[in-house]
Amino acid sequence: MNFYKPFNLPKLMVAPNGSKRMKIDHESIPITIGEICSTAKACYNSGAEALHFHVRNNDGLHVLDSGLYKEALAELNLIVPKMHLQITTEAIGIYSPEHMRNLIYNVDTPGISIGIKEMIPSGNPTDEDIKVYKYLVEKETKIQHICYFPEELEILSKLIKVAELPNENTWCMFTIGHYTGRKSDPNLIPMFLDSKKKNQINGDWAVCAFSVEEKECIKKAINLNGNIRVGFENSIHMFDGSVALNNESKVKEVFEYIN
Repeated sequence: MNFYKPFNLPKLMVAPNGSKRMKIDHESIPITIGEICSTAKACYNSGAEALHFHVRNNDGLHVLDSGLYKEALAELNLIVPKMHLQITTEAIGIYSPEHMRNLIYNVDTPGISIGIKEMIPSGNPTDEDIKVYKYLVEKETKIQHICYFPEELEILSKLIKVAELPNENTWCMFTIGHYTGRKSDPNLIPMFLDSKKKNQINGDWAVCAFSVEEKECIKKAINLNGNIRVGFENSIHMFDGSVALNNESKVKEVFEYIN
């Protein structure tokens, strides 16, 4: 299957559902593949260049299910062929690195996000880690490395060196805060950038933040020439603090702010 794979990290990515929020949290959270597809189309039309999405099972729970991801990718590729599609290996405390690797080997995807600390919990890449990242590079899969703390960029740097991965366009995601309640502080962004520079990691970076603090984090990232990920995975609020009608309304607001 031919997928759209941009060279540079898209300026604006949408994450419409995440692993935790349900319809009880917001009626416009897309749960089914059909809902994810319709949301992707609306967000693309509103300015989002990329989609980061989670598939859910019949109970609405986040799963690392290769069959569901294959089905979703096939449908999305028909509906939004010029939108970069990114699946996730997010562990949410229940999936192991082995589960994550199995998903990678079983799904042909144009893009994937991998929490560097989730895949390499010891901080020292194993032979299996080296193998799976080399596999992704050979497949020309766009990897976005998720870092929850600045020091996790040290693990990424170590991986790049021991696995001999290309470092001219390494995509990073700086996750500012956490859905468990850790506050999103925009002053963390320069700390991530300092660590990125210290560890000689080259390439594009983006920021995602949570709750009402998302606004200031977005503004800080834009001022520092970063990229942005927004959507109901991270925050259901608009810049004025009101609850957004849907994902595309958040995308439109940020798109207009950037442009």
